[in-house]
Amino acid sequence: MRTADPLRPARLTPGDVLRTGAVGLRARRARVVLSALGIALGIATMVTVVGLSESSRADLMARLDRLGTNLLTAEAGEDVHGNRAVLSRNAVAMVERIGPVLHATATAEVDARIRRSDLVPVERTAGVTAQAARTDLLAALGAEVERGVWLDRARERLPTTVLGSVAAKRLGVVRPGETIMMNEVRVVVVGILRPVELVPTVDRVALVGFPAAERHFGFDGHPTTVFERSTDASVAEVRAVLARTVNPGDPAAVKVSRPSDALAAKAAADEGLTALMLALGAVALLVGGVGVANTMVISVLERRQEIGLRRALGATRGAIRLQFVTEALLLSACGGVAGALLGAVTTYGFARAQGWSAVVPPWSLAGGLVATLLIGVVAGLYPAVRAARLHPALALNAV
Repeated sequence: MRTADPLRPARLTPGDVLRTGAVGLRARRARVVLSALGIALGIATMVTVVGLSESSRADLMARLDRLGTNLLTAEAGEDVHGNRAVLSRNAVAMVERIGPVLHATATAEVDARIRRSDLVPVERTAGVTAQAARTDLLAALGAEVERGVWLDRARERLPTTVLGSVAAKRLGVVRPGETIMMNEVRVVVVGILRPVELVPTVDRVALVGFPAAERHFGFDGHPTTVFERSTDASVAEVRAVLARTVNPGDPAAVKVSRPSDALAAKAAADEGLTALMLALGAVALLVGGVGVANTMVISVLERRQEIGLRRALGATRGAIRLQFVTEALLLSACGGVAGALLGAVTTYGFARAQGWSAVVPPWSLAGGLVATLLIGVVAGLYPAVRAARLHPALALNAV
């Protein structure tokens, strides 16, 4: 004859735990929504910050790949006496003799006051300067003509000009064929450039050919800025000898720079801003966690009779703790999932508006959800322990 099994306490299955935890959330929906909202805003902020930072960086890297990081400029500075240094007329030819150099060209400042027409007084310029340019400047800078044409062998000898994008707006020139005044010379605009990302100073100038500048504006033929492109691997080597090449007599008076460094510096600045915004997102997430903890503490106080009844029916302290921790986890998880989705949608919308490729790193979503669960555990632990310590008889008699 088999003896009866001794009584054993019933154990909750994972499904029972989830259902029990969800009951408390469904009973207080307004409070749950408000508490989950704090978590959602914190996670959305963090996901959005990371997503926008990665999208901006990806766009920046794509621009650098398109524009190239192998462009160097050598600009005439000042000598020890404070006078403007003079580069050799053969500076471009000398730079082209450097082994790794693939392409070299130059521009030069031209002494010319630019006006929209001869009706405008000479002293009222439009904030546009004149520069002489070689015909191969566009190829070296990777620039493009938006409207009209570029200077060729014929146009560089005539009183014709190509305006930078900003210069055209300042002068009110909207199409090729219009004329402007450079000193007392009427010059025909044959083209307008697109914005030059690597060398934005070109956007604010009117470019004429070297021969035309010598003939009409007294240009002496000495360049003031030399541009060169070399192989990527040899940029550092060329940079080390570029100043001595363009001005052997006084290399210290030549300022050598790498235009792409400005974009790289922007990426570094974006990283610092991203760290700051992540910190703000973490603060928002912490505030959301405090809201969850507050909600759970109030829930324990309001449900003492329910807790006492469950304890009187045989629920163990561990089961009570598990119920309230699960409830806090579900509350945080709802906010975390909503925040991750909101952050991803915000990132996609803003990136598309900026013309970027939207990038939402999977680790940011996973990290946000993990952080949410940790917040839920921490926020629910104290209320769960407090609920488990309630004496059944005292809890049932609570009003």
